[in-house]
Amino acid sequence: MKILALFAASIASLMAADPTGFGLWKSAELKSLEKKLASKMDEKKSPASDALANYGNHSISLIHREVSGEAELHETQADLFVVQTGDATIIVGGTVVEPQTTAPNEVRGPSIIDGERKHLGPGDIMHIPPKTPHQLLLDKGKQFTYAIMKINAE
Repeated sequence: MKILALFAASIASLMAADPTGFGLWKSAELKSLEKKLASKMDEKKSPASDALANYGNHSISLIHREVSGEAELHETQADLFVVQTGDATIIVGGTVVEPQTTAPNEVRGPSIIDGERKHLGPGDIMHIPPKTPHQLLLDKGKQFTYAIMKINAE
């Protein structure tokens, strides 16, 4: 009887486990991680990030910024942003100024011309398709934290 009870308990615990590939990051965990990322900022205020998961065709990270970013374009990946805290402006579309390939399928430059400006705030969700120039701008002294999913288009 005891063996049957142990077997049933083992099966129940296996059935209660999360499915393969499932991920959940609770708000409190993200807030704690945001504080940890903010403390990792260097004197240049380069963005601090933490990879949350990699699922093969997409990955998820949390990024904390305290300065504006470069213009960028991903030739084979879409970006899906979920703003956690802070405010920023995104420039999307247009043309990357002085584009340089910095890694395979990655283009960067100092700015964008002829792009559209959009305000971003907590709770906003934004999708940027592959081959679309974009640049995050922060006002001096501001902080901005967001979750980003990189999705391979190919």
